[in-house]
Amino acid sequence: MKARTFDRKFDQGQDVTDVLDMSKARRPLQVQKRVNVDFPSWMVQELDREAQRVGVTRQSIIKVWLAERLQSQTTNNRRHSDVEEAGAD
Repeated sequence: MKARTFDRKFDQGQDVTDVLDMSKARRPLQVQKRVNVDFPSWMVQELDREAQRVGVTRQSIIKVWLAERLQSQTTNNRRHSDVEEAGAD
């Protein structure tokens, strides 16, 4: 199938999955890498308590919180960079 035909079918909401090779599909920047982190026991207990409250695993709550923090940090860094650039003008 030509790209133009594929795009047209996709844009029209038609199912195009039959022409995709999903065995080679990858999610950019989503490759998993294992790391080991040691936490004090009180922190593990608090993580477990919060994970249970939310209904997810300990690993999930750690991932969510780290992702939120990293996104916040990235946003703050961009704002800081924008302020510095505006001051340089």
